[in-house]
Amino acid sequence: MPNENNQSCATPYKTMIGGQALIEGIMMLGPEKKAVVVRKPDGELEEQVENRVLIKDRHPLLGVPFIRGVFNFCSSLANGVKALMFSASFLPEDEEEPEEPSRFELWLDRRLGSEKAASFFVTAAVALGIIFAVVLFILLPTAITGLIGLVVPLPMWLRNLLEGVVKVVIFVGYLILCSRMKDIHRVFQYHGAEHKTIFCYEHGLPLTVENVRIQPRHHPRCGTSFLFVVIVVSILLSSLLFSFIEVTNTFARMGLHLLLLPVIVSLTYEFNRLVGRYDNWFTRIMTAPGMWLQNWTTFEPDDSMIEVGIRAFTLVLPEEQGKDAW
Repeated sequence: MPNENNQSCATPYKTMIGGQALIEGIMMLGPEKKAVVVRKPDGELEEQVENRVLIKDRHPLLGVPFIRGVFNFCSSLANGVKALMFSASFLPEDEEEPEEPSRFELWLDRRLGSEKAASFFVTAAVALGIIFAVVLFILLPTAITGLIGLVVPLPMWLRNLLEGVVKVVIFVGYLILCSRMKDIHRVFQYHGAEHKTIFCYEHGLPLTVENVRIQPRHHPRCGTSFLFVVIVVSILLSSLLFSFIEVTNTFARMGLHLLLLPVIVSLTYEFNRLVGRYDNWFTRIMTAPGMWLQNWTTFEPDDSMIEVGIRAFTLVLPEEQGKDAW
């Protein structure tokens, strides 16, 4: 069993450290380091720690409000995919002989080298993930309401409303279906461990299994909340736009939705940063829907999962006290 870490923040505050649940592991992102900790099949922990250089430090312009949102979102996706691929590499191998690399994989390895080939696959996975999300949560609802409009003529306000309802139904339904899958359920348990660990630190308590275990698993600054706000902002912006510009053609509406997407992500990012900074009745109302959705994206972890969360968190804590403040 790994040693527990008694480090805590002397004065409780909200931390900028965030994480992501993986396959039998957790990634944590701090102001200076990124850590991935995975529980291997033999029960031991595998750790990967890298130094971080924030986008705003490399390119100050990309740290400007309403510009930084899109780039930070894409950076988070890339980090998440790399960490997910790392954690998946420790899955138990089948008893059958391992598959030979495909001709495409061998060609990439010869042309780019192993590191660049791996980077290519990460980039491709991020791009496919974005495309999948856009098609499922943005374009599909537009297509469905467009088909309904061909059968039953809809006034513009009703079409906008119906499109928004379909977006929410698809998003919530997708989360519920994922939560019922056995392997994803374990990932969502690690998600709960990640939230509990961060809460324990923010409450100024030593990072022990006992202290982490009693923390709530719902966190207001969760990625689930961010995605839900993206859906809500997209509904509000598109409804506002289509109330002034009457667009009935389904493909034209899809195109406008795509054009609005960077604006939606930027606004959502700034909204989440603002809401995350305060704790009052207004921010609690604003975060309530996202907290409710975490009933399906976080589950109670066991102690071994909590140990992973504690280890990953302590690996990214900065040496300077308070440097990780929100």
